[in-house]
Amino acid sequence: MAALCTRSLARSYRNFTLAARTAATTSTQRTTRGMAAAAATSSTAETVPLPSGARELAMALADTAAETTKPYFRARNLVRDTKSDASPVTVADRAAEMAMRKLIEQTFPDHGVFGEEAGYSGAPDASYVWILDPIDGTKSFITGKPLFVTLIALTCEGKPCIGVIDQPVIGERWVGASGHPTTCNGEQVRCDDVEVKLSDAYVFATTPKMFDGSPETRRRFDAMSSACREVLYGCDGFAYGLVASGHADAVCEADLGVYDAAALVPVLEGAGGVITDWQGESLRFDPSILVNPETSGDKLTVLATRNGALHKEALLALE
Repeated sequence: MAALCTRSLARSYRNFTLAARTAATTSTQRTTRGMAAAAATSSTAETVPLPSGARELAMALADTAAETTKPYFRARNLVRDTKSDASPVTVADRAAEMAMRKLIEQTFPDHGVFGEEAGYSGAPDASYVWILDPIDGTKSFITGKPLFVTLIALTCEGKPCIGVIDQPVIGERWVGASGHPTTCNGEQVRCDDVEVKLSDAYVFATTPKMFDGSPETRRRFDAMSSACREVLYGCDGFAYGLVASGHADAVCEADLGVYDAAALVPVLEGAGGVITDWQGESLRFDPSILVNPETSGDKLTVLATRNGALHKEALLALE
């Protein structure tokens, strides 16, 4: 497996280098098309400058993670451990994050990196920070359910400007970037073209246990659950891709880590959706929080919806 990861990293780096060179010759056309499409996206989206080659690197990171994790999926005798928070972790989680970190360090040595498995590395005051979750949905991964995803985000001064949701087994990849429309497997997607009332909405959440952190959290989610048509469980980060593509209506979750949430923001906003915390505040990830182990593990609430009208209605239900 170590040799496989090394070959995967080298191949991804070669592919990324070629993609970056190609991008340099077509950036003007792509930027023009992307900005025109972005004008139609949600008003909550904020254009953030992207480093040259960053989008290509994000794709290469997703390729690297996929090539690393897929050989472990449904493998017999998969080695897994239990972390201090009682959540599972496998050799695939650690190997994929390590491979992605190496590729980032080779390409953007001045960028910070924050990952679920290894924490923060790089300059504590880095303007750009990559946030990685190599396998979001490890329980799905170890039980053979192909709904886990790799989450990759790039933040600029705490604002997510690139997000990737990648499901390597099914082969679906959502990519969002500031100033560009969200795509799924290269095709533009939108989710704000259908009006849905909360009473008719299907709302996803990973597990009902994520709302047991406090009586207040449970009360608020139960109010949301009573107000919507139905709550569906078990999709992890994949559910946010379904909302971005307009298949699902909303996701309402609590007890999320930074690495669970950062990549979701550009994907939802670039598709015309709205994503905030339960107070309606934008999701930001200040580097000073990520560097400090005492704050980097703070848990988040997230509400993602297909459009602004549904979002307002859902926030009222959560009060």
